[in-house]
Amino acid sequence: MSDTTTSATMSGQPDFSPSLAALRENDRDRYLACLLAPPDKQGPLAALYAFHAEIARVRDVVREPLPGEIRLQWWRDALEDVTGAKADGNPLAEALLRTVREARLPIGVLLDMIDARVFDLYDDPMESRSALEGYAGETASALIQLACLILDPDTAPRSAEAAGLAGVAQTIAGLLMLAPVHRRRGQVYFPADLLAATGLDRTSFLNGEDRAATSRAVAALAGLGREHLEKARGASKAISRTNRAAFATVALADTVFKRAETLGADVFDASIVPPQWRRQWWMWRAARSGRW
Repeated sequence: MSDTTTSATMSGQPDFSPSLAALRENDRDRYLACLLAPPDKQGPLAALYAFHAEIARVRDVVREPLPGEIRLQWWRDALEDVTGAKADGNPLAEALLRTVREARLPIGVLLDMIDARVFDLYDDPMESRSALEGYAGETASALIQLACLILDPDTAPRSAEAAGLAGVAQTIAGLLMLAPVHRRRGQVYFPADLLAATGLDRTSFLNGEDRAATSRAVAALAGLGREHLEKARGASKAISRTNRAAFATVALADTVFKRAETLGADVFDASIVPPQWRRQWWMWRAARSGRW
């Protein structure tokens, strides 16, 4: 048993160290974002973010959709079990349920987040831009707003508009960074109506032979992300100082859009993920200044 675990057990305080460890392993950016929050909020944030990382990486750890569905269903059952028995023995679930109780997080939003991740398990194309916005709203946008409820619940409603817009921008930036992985898997997160407007369909997009059209599609998706980012910036004045940490990871989006627009079709062959040290600096600056 670690010193941290021993101390938490003896003091009667919740032990968030497993959540922090899992987050550091599976989502380094949000791990660093946790450390930018006030010390008493870092553990609950880690519990929320570690849960998100677990459901977001299901496609990475299963080969078939059914095992993935089972994993997601387990989290549904854990959240809906009012006795807490389902989560017993799972430190991530135990920490999440404690955070839900103490921060009064809406379970329905977490369940919607799980449901949205079912899309990741299959290779169905994203139907439209509005479908992508809905997917982002139930995942990244919801995550930002839930983080605000943990950090500064009294002013969290003022962050809702910015969270909704920023989450879409963040999701699109993430999709652009993961473009090579998704193409190898046969996943198409680029909206079908956007592909059609640039002269592509699912098959031609995946084979990548029409590089000019693919570059147009990349530029169009980056443009959609930038549009949401600019609107989010316009709404950011309503975010309280304490809730700035919930938006820290949004600071990566602008650079990702610029790199994607420069590379075009090459985003499927070369990484556009910024270096860790740059990401850390941008998040620190965003959490302090509120500018991203």
